[in-house]
Amino acid sequence: MLRLLIADGNDRAARDRHVAATGRTSAESYAVVVHDLAAETACRFLNPADADAALPQDLSDFDGLIFTGSTLKVSEATPAVTRQLDLMRSALEAGLAVFGSCWGVQVAATVAGGHAAENPRGPEYGFARAITPTQDGRGHPLLAGRPAVWDAPAIHSDAVLEPPPGARVLAGNRVLGVQAIEIRHGAGWFWGTQYHPELDLEEVGAMLRLCDTAIVEAGLATDPDAVAAYADEIASLQGDDPEAARRLAWRHGLGPEVLEAPLRRREIGNFLAQLSTDRA
Repeated sequence: MLRLLIADGNDRAARDRHVAATGRTSAESYAVVVHDLAAETACRFLNPADADAALPQDLSDFDGLIFTGSTLKVSEATPAVTRQLDLMRSALEAGLAVFGSCWGVQVAATVAGGHAAENPRGPEYGFARAITPTQDGRGHPLLAGRPAVWDAPAIHSDAVLEPPPGARVLAGNRVLGVQAIEIRHGAGWFWGTQYHPELDLEEVGAMLRLCDTAIVEAGLATDPDAVAAYADEIASLQGDDPEAARRLAWRHGLGPEVLEAPLRRREIGNFLAQLSTDRA
C-alpha cells in the first residue's frame, strides 16, 4: 500500500472558495483521482499555507508527496508561500518523490534554483493546447502513453520561466516552454506538469468561474457572463447527453486526451506506478 501526503497549495480563504465552487478542496479532488488509480493508497492531507498547519515530523513515513494547484504566487514570498517552499525543500532533501501540478511545479522549480513568475506570453485558462514532448520528454516515464501532441486542462497566469540548473524539461507548447518537468534536488526527485491532469471537466468549469475577473482582464472574454457561458459548455462535456457532449467537443476542438479520464490523468498514474516500482 502506498502512503502519500497531499499538500493543498491554497490558503484558507481560497480553499473555502474552492469548496463552495466544487464541493471539495483541491487536495480532496486529488485523493479521489489517486484512489481511482490505486485504490489502496493511504492519503494524508496537509494545509502548509496555514500558520497552524500540523506538518509531519518524519517524512520517511511516506512514499511520496503531491502538491496541488494554488491561487498564491511564488513571487509574493508571503509566509503562506515560504512555508510551502520549506516543505518542498524538506521533502526533496529527505529523498522523497514529489508530484505537482501548476503551483507545485512553480514551488519545486523555485526551491531548486529556477524562476517562476507571470508568463509574458499570457495565461492559459481552460486548456493548454498542442503540448509536445521535448527530446528529453520522448520516452520519459512521466509522459508514458501520451501521443505526439495533446491538450490538457490548464488554469494559470504564472509559470516556470527559467528551469532550475540540471532540470529536464519534458514538454512545452507555443505559450509556455515548461509544461512538464523533472527536477532532481537533494536526494529526492520531482515530476510535474504546469497543466492539471487531476481536474475533471466540471471542476475546470468551476475554476473558470472563480477566475472570471482575471479572464476578462486578460482580454479572453468580454465579461463574466461570457466566461460563465464557456464554463457551462466545458462542464457539459461530462453531462448526461452524449450527443450534446459530442457536438460541444467538436466545437471546442477537444479529443479523447481531455475527454476520457484515464487518458487525462496519465501523469498521475505514471507517478504512482513509479512509486510502486521503487517500493518493489
